[in-house]
Amino acid sequence: MNAAYTPLVQEILAVPHRESLGAGTPTHQARGLLERLDPQTLAQPHPVGDASMALACCSALWLYHNYLDHSHRLSQQIETIHGSFWHGIMHRREGDFGNAKYWFRRVGEHPIFPALAQAAREEAQRHCTDDQSEYLLRITHWDPFAWIDLCQAVLEGESTSEKLCLAIQRQEWQLLFDYCYKQAVA
Repeated sequence: MNAAYTPLVQEILAVPHRESLGAGTPTHQARGLLERLDPQTLAQPHPVGDASMALACCSALWLYHNYLDHSHRLSQQIETIHGSFWHGIMHRREGDFGNAKYWFRRVGEHPIFPALAQAAREEAQRHCTDDQSEYLLRITHWDPFAWIDLCQAVLEGESTSEKLCLAIQRQEWQLLFDYCYKQAVA
């Protein structure tokens, strides 16, 4: 957890949650904190720097605690590549892989892709890979479509790389959240 986050964000992230490549189980202990969340409360005691980025962070925090519907409602309101990125992650996690790819086509090239490719390669070196995930050992460029396919293969039992995928998904969430957060809070 980043000590530079505002108090509410730190509190939300401190609530233990269960990670899932799929929809997961909502973290009921976080619900009250999440319901207090909006762009202004996210940034307090600082002013909001970029309202759409603050809304993206709100969507991310609902997603972090497996409230996919809440995250979806927020990400639909953000007509930027960042909103499309969160929207795509949410659809990937709910198992709507075609829709996830649609949203990633809207993302195009995202500024976190180089760091995400490097993080994925490093995670692949630390974890066991199988035929479907072996490509991650060699990647130099992030391919969100191959990533969606790998997550689908894991969720459908065609790949044994769940731990690897969870580690990469954690990196993806953190990189994108920090990118949005730096612009959200002035």
